[in-house]
Amino acid sequence: MIARNRDIDHLLSFKDTNIIKVVTGIRRCGKSTLLEQFRERLLQDGVPEQNTIAINFEDAAFSFIDTWQKLHDYVTARLQKDCKNYVFLDEVQSVPQFQRAVDSLFLKPSCDIYITGSNAYLLSGELATLLSGRYVEIHLLPLSFAEYVGAFPDERSLTRLYRNYLEFSSFPYTLQLHSDSRLVNEYLSGIYNTVLLKDIVARRGIADIPQLESIIRFMADNIGNLCSVKKIADTMTSDGRKISTHTVESYLDALCSSFILYRTTRFDIKGRQYLKSGEKYYLCDMGLRRFLLGAKFIDRGFVLENVVYLELLRRGYKVYIGKVGTYEIDFIAERQGMTEYYQVCESMHDEETRNRELRALQEVKDHNPKYVITLDDESVTDYNGIKQLYALDWLLG
Repeated sequence: MIARNRDIDHLLSFKDTNIIKVVTGIRRCGKSTLLEQFRERLLQDGVPEQNTIAINFEDAAFSFIDTWQKLHDYVTARLQKDCKNYVFLDEVQSVPQFQRAVDSLFLKPSCDIYITGSNAYLLSGELATLLSGRYVEIHLLPLSFAEYVGAFPDERSLTRLYRNYLEFSSFPYTLQLHSDSRLVNEYLSGIYNTVLLKDIVARRGIADIPQLESIIRFMADNIGNLCSVKKIADTMTSDGRKISTHTVESYLDALCSSFILYRTTRFDIKGRQYLKSGEKYYLCDMGLRRFLLGAKFIDRGFVLENVVYLELLRRGYKVYIGKVGTYEIDFIAERQGMTEYYQVCESMHDEETRNRELRALQEVKDHNPKYVITLDDESVTDYNGIKQLYALDWLLG
């Protein structure tokens, strides 16, 4: 079991605060394990076991809790008096109107509540209304490269580990499949079909599943490319798969809500405004991309860009695409009032590529940190204040 220390520390920072902790993320990214590890940390810190109440709604042992009233009664009956109780509700969206039970439990001063869910519905509609200002979202992704490396203490080749990280997936359980492509594919197929059927098709009432799958594969093939809903619809229609812009927009929203895709918008640095046209999409896991695309998976520059984007999210940044004049900057990363600029490319050895990547950053006239992240295995290089970093070292940083 890999310790998700950064996320455990994040949860600890909100411990005993009058706020509901909501852990979100795609199915099988480790949310249940995170709650289990956090609960173990509480026990190590002296919290009595009877003061923790844990329910995993994917466990058949709790299938009898099928209404919000039963959920409320089950937890209330187990609350210890005159002390803090830690309540863990895993995949709570399985219970109809669960938010009513959560809201009622939240009103009890003795309850410190932690819940997880596998789609953004958890924070939409009635729950967000009921809990407005009273919850914090802690978003969990599959394993970072640093966490993945930590699982192989005897492997000294970072290059080999990075290749395996991309090919055999960053979903935690795949580590137990011993880099067996057949087993990994079967496992990823299970995740993919569960997300597709439970979190998208059933919830959205989608009838044309092949069309939805075409959109998923199209987006997986176009990570890091500027996309618009119209462009996607036109491209697919020209390929013989007629689809309306409205349908594309609906499908993309569903894919992002299930956390299989991540959308990032553009920001005009000179004009200081967000742009409505042209967005980029990134996939939650590169092993899943290989599962979807097969041989088309190998395009190292775009894959690295996807990996860097997810890592910036893990580190707590808000991430945008930068536009400065006619140039594009891969990422503007903002955190705690600080701004950083990132370009990502496979290599800077080619002079034309090097000039192109540097020129965009040189057009930004402020003095915030500027980086180019590449797979060139070299020490840090400085181009008049623009630092070139080796991607694998940065990912471990």
